[in-house]
Amino acid sequence: MLDIKLIRRETDYVKGALARRGVKPEVIDDILALDVKRRDLITKADDLRKERNQISESLGRRKKAGEDISADSVRVREMGKEIASLDAEKVQVEEEQVHLVEVLPNLPQEDIPDGPDSDYNKEVRRWGECEDKKYDFTVKPHWDIGEELGIFDAKRAIKLSGSRFWLLCGEGAKLERAIYTYMLDLHTQKHGYKEMLPPVLVTPDTMYATGQLPKFKDDLFHCSPNDLYLIPTAEVPLTNIHREEILNGKDLPLYYTACTACFRSEAGAAGRDSRGIVRVHQFNKVEMVKISNPDTSNDELEKMVNDAEDVLKGLGIPYRVMLLCAGDMGLSSSKTYDLEFWSPAQNRFIEISSCSNCRDYQARRANMRFRREPSAPTEFVHTLNGSGLAVGRTMVAILENFQNADGSVTIPEALRPYMGGQEKLMPVKVSE
Repeated sequence: MLDIKLIRRETDYVKGALARRGVKPEVIDDILALDVKRRDLITKADDLRKERNQISESLGRRKKAGEDISADSVRVREMGKEIASLDAEKVQVEEEQVHLVEVLPNLPQEDIPDGPDSDYNKEVRRWGECEDKKYDFTVKPHWDIGEELGIFDAKRAIKLSGSRFWLLCGEGAKLERAIYTYMLDLHTQKHGYKEMLPPVLVTPDTMYATGQLPKFKDDLFHCSPNDLYLIPTAEVPLTNIHREEILNGKDLPLYYTACTACFRSEAGAAGRDSRGIVRVHQFNKVEMVKISNPDTSNDELEKMVNDAEDVLKGLGIPYRVMLLCAGDMGLSSSKTYDLEFWSPAQNRFIEISSCSNCRDYQARRANMRFRREPSAPTEFVHTLNGSGLAVGRTMVAILENFQNADGSVTIPEALRPYMGGQEKLMPVKVSE
């Protein structure tokens, strides 16, 4: 959430920055108008309280002196009602203001490109053979490969849960487990993250802190009557671990990683990636979260991107790194890099990781602060998050990039210790 003091103090800057994200300046004008009204109501109520207190203090003394205080007693009661009315109106104005502020996106950093959508994203670098790799056979999409290997069962998944779900079978389930175990080992043993296993059901406050609520309510799975939400990413519980806490600056940065199931309704994704396991309602993802000193958060973002790249390089998956333009970033982000693997069968790049610096946007919503020294004033931390990686999409990348002419798929060397030394997945006849 943006700081109302910043909006008030640097209005033109905020308007200009948010215009890069498609926010009309009139929205900021409305917020400031409500802010003026709110402060005016506070002033009127405070002045009335002061006047009422002055009158009240004299009533007892005047009554003892035999004076007629009936008119002033009535006035005191009327002032009480007026103060209550002003306070109620102030609460209503505050709620209106918060509703406008809480759906504003984060301010984009100066060094990201302008543009309304992904067409304006900037390629930073790429690794491995992408469009230039040649095959001496017709490459197949992962959904066909998975069925021929006997590791996907789409029909029975639909029977169990409906569309946009997948059933992984045998070596498919084993490969999924190998992928996320490899990722967790890499992040914990090499990159310095602390592994966590958080709940996948969280409270509305937890969702609010990271920006999922209220704006993206329709994309979430809600469980009633407990009023809990299934997480769309482990970013949500990991970032909230220190909600409402004041941290010791000497302990920063904090690195957390977790593999969890993630749940998304994909309400706005009709017709997009309807085949295969790229866009589904439930998937596993390894997440990286950092809680950082503001002075070093951009450096931490670059390290996080390198950590995600390390996973792809270790698996031999070709990819590119894209710096997102202002209009293509998520609500909470001030700067985002997407990592996209090359899909030879679909002849396109597909996102497999998104790494973002949210600066103090989430920390304000979560009231998560730190002190540089014991006697220093509190400051908001910066929060960062990134996929390290999306497990199902990593499987897609492996199946499509390491397929062979005989229908087999070569298992990346890094995964073989987790697969009992197995080197290939071989086609099998799928039983009916």
